[in-house]
Amino acid sequence: MTPRERERFDRLLEEILAAIPPALHELLEEAPVLVDDRPSRALLRELGIDAEQETLCGLHSGTPLTERSFQQGFDMPETIHLFREGIIEQAGGWDERFDEEGAPMGGEAAVREEIRITLLHEIGHHFGLDEDDLARLGYE
Repeated sequence: MTPRERERFDRLLEEILAAIPPALHELLEEAPVLVDDRPSRALLRELGIDAEQETLCGLHSGTPLTERSFQQGFDMPETIHLFREGIIEQAGGWDERFDEEGAPMGGEAAVREEIRITLLHEIGHHFGLDEDDLARLGYE
């Protein structure tokens, strides 16, 4: 990933963060967003993800609010990780084009939407939503 692509991605993320409701901003003080180009190989191994078969766009680490107890006061802090390369790949890349069926894919608008979906997906995990819940809400 080039520095220019990184800046472009981060600019879109900042726009999305500026547009989310104030209550979610408060949450992000508790569970900050960390952005990397890609997950480490060690993390992929730990999660059982084959990088050749799957793309990781984001990850919530920590205990969801629905599973916390007063006894968990000393757990590691909550974090939301976003992975630039996975999000861009999932969106279809920076360049607009058409898939095999002729449907449009890629482009800056698609990357912006994938950043938004991934961020809200990981925030959903923070609130205890599982993959089925998130799919029903359109954040898969």
